[in-house]
Amino acid sequence: MKIRVSSLLGLAAAALLPSLAMAADTPAIDKADNAFMMICTALVLFMTLPGIALFYGGLIRSKNVLSMLTQVTVTFAMVCVLWVIYGYSMAFATGNAFFGGLDMFMLKGIELTSQSGTIYQLIHVAFQASFACITVALVVGAIAERIRFSAVLIFAAIWLTFSYLPLTHMVWGGGFLAADGALDFAGGTVVHINAAVAGLTGAYLLGKRAGFGKEAFKPHNLPMVFTGTAILYIGWFGFNAGSAAAANEIAGLAFLNTVVATAGAILAWVIGEWMARGKPSLLGACSGCIAGLVAITSAAGTVGVGGALIIGLVGGFAGLWGVTVLKRWLRVDDPCDVFGVHGVCGIVGCILTGVFTSASLSGTGYAEGVTMAHQVWVQLFSVIVAFIWSGVAAFIAFKVADLAVGLRMPEEQEREGLDVNSHGENAYNQ
Repeated sequence: MKIRVSSLLGLAAAALLPSLAMAADTPAIDKADNAFMMICTALVLFMTLPGIALFYGGLIRSKNVLSMLTQVTVTFAMVCVLWVIYGYSMAFATGNAFFGGLDMFMLKGIELTSQSGTIYQLIHVAFQASFACITVALVVGAIAERIRFSAVLIFAAIWLTFSYLPLTHMVWGGGFLAADGALDFAGGTVVHINAAVAGLTGAYLLGKRAGFGKEAFKPHNLPMVFTGTAILYIGWFGFNAGSAAAANEIAGLAFLNTVVATAGAILAWVIGEWMARGKPSLLGACSGCIAGLVAITSAAGTVGVGGALIIGLVGGFAGLWGVTVLKRWLRVDDPCDVFGVHGVCGIVGCILTGVFTSASLSGTGYAEGVTMAHQVWVQLFSVIVAFIWSGVAAFIAFKVADLAVGLRMPEEQEREGLDVNSHGENAYNQ
């Protein structure tokens, strides 16, 4: 029986079509994107160690500065370990609307050549780990100067598992907030609101520091605060630009928006403080810097530069209101103003993302058929979900820690300082 050569070629081509289609659907690995994302990952890791550690360490009293540095350092290490064991899988594996699965437990199935877009998946694992680390570190600023070190570790493990991981899955892992159309480019809900609500919950459960309201509680080292702020500012470019997941035009937009929004927020905070107190302060300028960075996080890759400036200006004034007015209304002892800055500015930024993403305002535009009113509602709904989810998870985590080891240090040890009583060290030897 004769078989035509053309028929054989046709059969071969047909057999190859599925694999060719699959190859066409898989983007090619881009070395520039890989290099860019590794740099961004290092920058975000640098935000936690030493950025957050120095920023928070300078804000609290000298007798507790080492306790803060230790809490940030050790929770950083613990989150990294838990992230590799099950965290990445619960956040990004296929699961339900709220939790990913355990298909990638211990990074099972992720090969050297596995991809996430145009980068290797192992880089994506590291980049997302850096976000998890800094989110947990943010919380400790609200519970500083009176919590047991062991309680911090128990809380961090439980809250990471039942708040950070599910919210990450909901927003970035294909969960129900993503399906609802929520916009969170780099972590306004996942990182800042999530951490701020947990910190506020912990501050209430712990109660106020001994002597609070009767003694002067001032930052012990403003140059340290400034150093930490500067590190956070530079690292935030990895945070925001890196969330584009490629060295592309969206990364460039996020980069410029981060510069502009932060500058606007610094000016807004300093001018507001100057008008209210009669003097501008370095602490105000540093706080304004963080306020602007937080406010633009949700919007960095979707709003135009003009929108970013407005978000920064509003964020600066909102953060100042959060730490001077709202804090008094709440009657809470939040030593590093985690809720006043990260909570308030995170909420402001998330909602304004819904406004300035509009193509009519030079943003990248909404999904097809979505109006501004609908997007703003979706953004507000995501804030509400993050608020309730994080609050409940944090309450449970702190209660478990309290039952296990006790949350608070004895008052006499608290007054002497956590450095010597929890860690056997002094930051400044006389």
